[in-house]
Amino acid sequence: MPDDRFARAFKTAWFSKAARKARIRDGALMQSVREAMRGQADDLGGGVFKKRLNDNQHRSILLAKGGKLWVFAFLYAKKDRANIDPDELVAFRKLAQAYGRISPSELEQALKEGDLLELSDDH
Repeated sequence: MPDDRFARAFKTAWFSKAARKARIRDGALMQSVREAMRGQADDLGGGVFKKRLNDNQHRSILLAKGGKLWVFAFLYAKKDRANIDPDELVAFRKLAQAYGRISPSELEQALKEGDLLELSDDH
């Protein structure tokens, strides 16, 4: 089983707003990352995972870099749509590749500018 103490998890600024509206807290997102690391998420290939949230009311698109960096990129309500479309999946795979190449300084810059927000189990 992967050691989740070393994984860092983030949400995009867009995802943060959508999660706040859906009342999904960071602690629940961190738990979802731990579950995804244990294989409890739908692997869509290319570093893209679909994870159910909020008592199965919402779906999230979670992007991963080698099990060490996880980014929540998209959120949608199950009642509004069944899944992402093939073009969206291609775009998310490209985004996962980009996050896979992000340098530590680029990551820190994204955090500083508010493009990414780091998750924690705290409030």
